Formats: sequence, C-alpha cells, structure tokens
Amino acid sequence: MTQSSKFPSHARVVIIGGGVGGASIAYHLTLMGWRDVVVLERSELTSGSTFHSAGLVGQLRTSSNLTKMIRYSTDLYRRLKDETEVDPGWREVGSLRLASSKARLEELKYLVAVSRSFGLPLELISATEAQKLFPLMTTDGVEGAVYLPTDGYIDPTGLTMALVAGAKARGAQFCTHTRVQDITLNASTSSAPRVSAVVTDQGTIETEIVVNAAGQWAGEIGRMVRAPNGEQLNFPIISMAHLYLITKPMGITQTLPRGMRGLPTLRDPDLLVYFREEVGGLIMGGYERAPAAWALDGIPQDFNGKLLPPDWDRFAPLMENAIRRVPEIENAQVNMLLNGPEGFTPDAEYLLGPTSVRGFWIAAAFCAHGLAGAGGIGKAMAEWIIEGHPEWDLWRLDHRRFGANYASQKYTLARTLETYAKYYDIHYPNEERESARPLRLSPAYHRLKEFGASFGEKTGWERPNWFNRDWRLETRASSLQLPVSSDQSPVSSDQSPVPSHQSPVSDYSPRGWARHNWSPNIGAEHLGTRERAGLFDETSFSKISVRGPGALKLLNYLCDNEMDKPMGAVTYTQMLNPRGGIECDFTVTRLAHDEFQIITGAAFGAHDLQHIQTHAPDDGSVIVEDVTSHYACLGLWGPRARDILQRVTKSNVSNDAFPYMTAQRIAVGDVPCLALRVTYVGELGWEFYCPMEYGQKLWDTLWGAGQAFGMVAGGYRAIDTLRLEKGYRYWSAEIGPDYTPYEAGLGFCVKLNGANGAPRNFAGRDALVKQKAEGLARKLCCLTLNDPTAITIGSEPLRYNDRVIGWAQAGAYGYSVQKSIAYAYLPIELAVLGATLDVELIGERIGAVVAQDPQWDPKGERIQC
Repeated sequence: MTQSSKFPSHARVVIIGGGVGGASIAYHLTLMGWRDVVVLERSELTSGSTFHSAGLVGQLRTSSNLTKMIRYSTDLYRRLKDETEVDPGWREVGSLRLASSKARLEELKYLVAVSRSFGLPLELISATEAQKLFPLMTTDGVEGAVYLPTDGYIDPTGLTMALVAGAKARGAQFCTHTRVQDITLNASTSSAPRVSAVVTDQGTIETEIVVNAAGQWAGEIGRMVRAPNGEQLNFPIISMAHLYLITKPMGITQTLPRGMRGLPTLRDPDLLVYFREEVGGLIMGGYERAPAAWALDGIPQDFNGKLLPPDWDRFAPLMENAIRRVPEIENAQVNMLLNGPEGFTPDAEYLLGPTSVRGFWIAAAFCAHGLAGAGGIGKAMAEWIIEGHPEWDLWRLDHRRFGANYASQKYTLARTLETYAKYYDIHYPNEERESARPLRLSPAYHRLKEFGASFGEKTGWERPNWFNRDWRLETRASSLQLPVSSDQSPVSSDQSPVPSHQSPVSDYSPRGWARHNWSPNIGAEHLGTRERAGLFDETSFSKISVRGPGALKLLNYLCDNEMDKPMGAVTYTQMLNPRGGIECDFTVTRLAHDEFQIITGAAFGAHDLQHIQTHAPDDGSVIVEDVTSHYACLGLWGPRARDILQRVTKSNVSNDAFPYMTAQRIAVGDVPCLALRVTYVGELGWEFYCPMEYGQKLWDTLWGAGQAFGMVAGGYRAIDTLRLEKGYRYWSAEIGPDYTPYEAGLGFCVKLNGANGAPRNFAGRDALVKQKAEGLARKLCCLTLNDPTAITIGSEPLRYNDRVIGWAQAGAYGYSVQKSIAYAYLPIELAVLGATLDVELIGERIGAVVAQDPQWDPKGERIQC
C-alpha cells in the first residue's frame, strides 16, 4: 500500500490503526456517505495483530444484539468479493462445538435454545454425527456436539484488503508508515474538551473526530489525550501472547466426504482447543490455563508485522489435549508454532464507543476474535459516530463498563489473566471473579464479614451476595430493648408492643443452572425483609452530582420525567436516545435550586456520567461529577422500617411528615444523613447517604435498633428476588436502548407536557409521541412458570403454538409469592393476562402464563404507608 503523494491537512474523521477494525470503520463511514475519511497506519496495513488472527467466525452469542452484529458480519463477508473484486477469503464450512463432559452437554443444550431465540440453525447432534463432519476427530469421551452450518473462517488479510478497497472506492484515504505523535484538544477553558487535530511524523491533520482503532496500541494512543478531570484516558488492555500451531498439508481436502464444502471448524472447550483447516492441513490453538502477558512496560517501537518466539513449553498441555481429540496431528509436520500478541480486556470483549473527550472514540482490543465481529464493529461505530447511536445495544462491548478500578495495570492484568485462563470454562449465572480481591471496601465491610457475608464483586466493590448465617436461630425477644436517650423518639412510632421474632424458613431450592452460585439464605433474607425488615449495604451504588446554573435545563432535556420539582423531591426517570430507547435509568434528588444527585447502578456509573457530560453545555454552567466514593449508603426496608428508624432519630418520619419519594437531611443516632424515602425491594423504607467516615457507625446504629424487630442483614441476591417480585426494572436486563419506556411499562415516568400543559422538549420525545400515536407492537410482560423450581437466566426462547415469539430477559424465584417469575417482551396480541406459552430451559419446555405485573403489592400500598 503506497501512501498518497499529498498528506491530508484536514479530515472529517481520522482513524488510527490500519487493521481490520480501522478498515471496517472506514468502509462503513463511507458507505453511509462520509467521504473525508483518513486512516493512519504506523507501518503496513494488517501489520498489527490482524495478520496473525486464526480467523474463526462463530455467530452465536448469549446476547441477541451481539449475535446480530456477527450475523451482519457474515452477511457482509459473503458479498464483499462481488462488491470490491477483492476476495476476503470467506469459507462458510460450518462449525462444531463438542461436549467432552456431561456438564458441557448441558451447556450445549442451553446454547441450542438460545440459538432458537435468535434465529440461528444450531443443531444438537451425536458424537458419531460430529465425526462424520470432522473425520479426523475421535469420539472418545464426547457426550454430544452442536453444529452450525453458517459459521466458518476468513482470511484476515483478505478481509482487510476487501474493506480497504470498498472504502477507497468511496473516497477514503489510507496513509501507511505514519506514526501518531500527539492528539491535540481545543484551547477552550470549558470542562468539555474536544479533539482538534492529530499530530503525526508526516504532518498535522485538523479534525473533530478521532477513532482509536489501534488494537493493542490503543492504550498508548489513549495516553495522548486528557479527560475533563485532567487524567489521561485509560483503556484496560493487556497484550496476551496467543499460540496456535500450523501444520503442513495433511491431505485433508482429498479425504473429505463427497459434497462437503470443507472441514468445519472444531472447538472442544473441555480440552481448551480449537481447529480449522488451512490449505489441506490444520490450524490448532487454544486457551491455556497458564497464559502469558507481553510488553507490560510498553510495546517496542519497531514491533510491526512481527511475531514472538515460539513457546513450546507453554503450548505442550494444549498439544496433548489436541492429540486426544485429533490423533493424526501428533504425526503431522509442523509448519510453525505461531506466537502472536493480541490486545485483551479483563472480560475478553471489545472496547467500543465514545469517550469523555468529545470527538474521541475507541474501537480496539478485539481479544483474538475480532475477525468474527469486524463487519458489525464497523457498522456500529459508523452509526454511533454519524447518528449518535448504533442499531444494536452494545452495552456488553461499551468501554464504559470498566470503571476507575481498572486504572491500575496490575489489577487489569490479574483480571485479564483470569479471564483468558477460563475462556473456555462453563460460565454459570451469577459467577464471581476471583482475582485482585478485595479492592474497594465499604465502611461496613468488616461488620458484614463478621456476619458471615458471602461476598461478590461489582466494579471493584466487595458486596454481600448473602450471609452464611442461620437466621432461624436469630430469635429476637421482646425483652431485648435498646436504651432511648432523651433526644430520641419512643421505641415504636405506633407504640405497639415488639413481639418475639424468628426468621421464616424457606425449603425452596431451584434446579438446573440456577442452583449454581445460590444459597437457601437468599430466601430467608427475602422473607425476613418482607415480614419485618432488612438492612442492606448499598455503598457501591454510583452517585453523580449535577450542579450549576444550567443543571435543571440540562436534566430536563435529558430526562423523560419532569425535573423542575420542589427541593427534596426524588424522581425516578430515564434518559433516552433519539429512538426513544432507554440509555439510562435512575433516580434524581433535587438537593437545591441548582444541585441534583443521581443514584444509578454500581456498574453503570461511568456510562451514565459520560452520557450526561457529553450533552452538557460547553460554557461551564454545569458541573457533572462522580461522587460515588464520597458517600456510604445503607438501605433499610420492611414493614417495621419506620419503627426501627424512629428509635434512633429525633426527626418525625411518619408518612405525613416524610412522604414517599422525598428526601430530608436527618440525624440517625450520631450520624448526619441524607435520607431518601425510596425502595428497590417494594417495601416501606429509606436509603441513607452519609460521608464515608460515618458509614460503620451508621450500620451499627441501625443494626442495633433493628434487633428487637427481627431485622435481617440482606445481600444483593435477595435484592434481585425482591425487585423482580415487585416488577422493578434493571437496566441491561429488562430495559435498555432497544426498548422505550412505553414498551417497558414505564410510561408513568414520561411527561410529554410540563405542569403548564406546554410540550416538554426532551431527548427522544418525538419517537415517544409517534409510538404513542401508532400503538405498541410489543410490551414487557411478567410471566410465571408452571414449575417453580425452573428459573430462567436470560435469552431462553419463548414459544406460542410452537412458534418462537421472543426470549426471557431475566428471571428469579419470588419467595413471597412462591412462583418462578420471568420477564419478556411479547407481541402486543399476546401481552394479555392468562395467555399461555412455554419457555425452553436446558432442552426442556416449561409451561408459562402471562401474569399480573407486578406479582407483589400491585397497588403499591406497602411502600406508601
């Protein structure tokens, strides 16, 4: 590839990186009509990690949108040769995935069900049938397999060059042997910097949009840019040395059964290995248990188009496993053992999306499976840049899923090594990470540990999933009274006697995958909260401060609910994209005329913060700040919550004095708190926010006050069962960018008009007005399953009259209603009470019925008492 004779001085968009990702983004930007597109490559095209990719393309993912993204890729690969006259090397030979254990066979049955949800022709077959498709394999220990005829593999260089040809034909310019030296931002004093130019060793290009598609070099490029808080942009990428063997021709093509297009790709995840044909021989690689990172101190400047030395010692266990499955490979002549570094993330998924610096985007770290999604990556990024949002919900690939806890390379490395080593493991629901823990501790952590908390982790926070404590033995006698000081209110706000308490016992146990990472204590905590009260540590919740003279105007534009409410009002709202899809979902508390506090999920803080920052005015009239680490948070919920709180506060917390969805500053014992009367479990109660240094004292105060009322300590698994029983939504599960508030049953949040009756101007309003006028085509519904021990984990197909009409979004057992509950979007004609259908769980079809939403306290009487 020769560089243009005239180096460009300006461009509409500059893409850094001439691998398959950068080429695909350029291709799709020009496909959507942009012409002034420049791609910069430090060496030759594909000389990064693209050229040594194994090229396997598997379409099925456990997310509908990620599956759609890869299906788009394969559709594109089929037509590229005709369009560009460059052969991308697409070979649609199908794929096999083996089960070399009974547990893996169960996973394959789940995948077959998921494939039906997403319209893929995945088929469960026997070991013998698999051997007919891949004659070189042995059936020893094989319990079964799945076959997908539309999978295959592709030549990485051929694909890249086909995409380059298409982009160049529509005006894109590719500049090779061009090294980026700096990225400059505008000189504005605003808190919202924007890209203004890319400085290279060949000259400077003025631009307002830069896409960092530099692969494993993306971290280096990110460090050239400073975020609004003055810190360098950090992307959690580790270069991992990925090994695979290439044999010399073994005569495979000549021995294939008549009619076969080629040898299908083969994965045996129990043995950690994969295979594909390569010019009559085999490529064989895998994911070893003792992986190796590379270049932690920086990638050498001259590392272009190079490989690492072969590492036979590290490859030996994979080779032994490969011989067990394909014995002939033991005697095959070896062409080379390829050791190529690939950019990996801590969860082995891509990094995509906008960053906190306006105009600066990331599309990198494709984790050795970028060829499968390259076409879809380009399409999504082009739509995101031009239209403001991609067609698909790509939260699982959004780089903002990683919080500030990944600023440390040591932490990122530990997580990435763990993920790589477990890449082919069966990942059961609610699986927890083990590496680099503990990191972030709430002030109550040591109290929770003393209580026997079984900790999980979210964005680095240690959080109790449940407590290994026998609540049945935690009898609370009425004789146990706390002293009441002269400045505290009476024992009970209604002066009723405090009875003896014993936590209820639930003998419920789920079956199947739901039984993994589960405890019977979840039920005890659930029922204890419903019947008396529960105390929950929610310090990990993300907290965002939005303040300044322009704060109200900004939030009223971004939120579908009305934000101009009295001081102390707590508002549940969504932020929407132009299609009306839900981009954010949280509560907003008005603390002052020009100050608001947002509470959102622990995992969504970086995403929601940046969404607001992106839309904030450039004049500095709004300050948007993450204040998560400033405040501890405890949730106290249950029918005795008011009695407990009244013991330790002088403030009047009656329903009249402290109504639902309001906030007040009160003292809880000796602790100054911002108390919000809100709930995420469907019971009377409050969330208490205090400075971190008071957090342990707050826990001790509330826990002590709750003893006489039989209060339990609750974990996040109980929160999940409580909230699903109450029908409370969770962003990234039941709701997200694909769904509008009307479809999700959140129309009560939408205020199309203000208090004066005039139309409100907010993002997504036009789409909602149109949808309301045309009527809904689908609706989120509550389902109850006929078998209460059968729990959906997500993506299982739903059938009506043997026709797949959707899939489960989330599910849990409702301990109070004693039913298995699932939520799913159904065609509007089926979104009626009593409609019957079935859901497929691990190969078994379970009857289900459309039921009342919510199942618990549908009138909301318990939360407003």
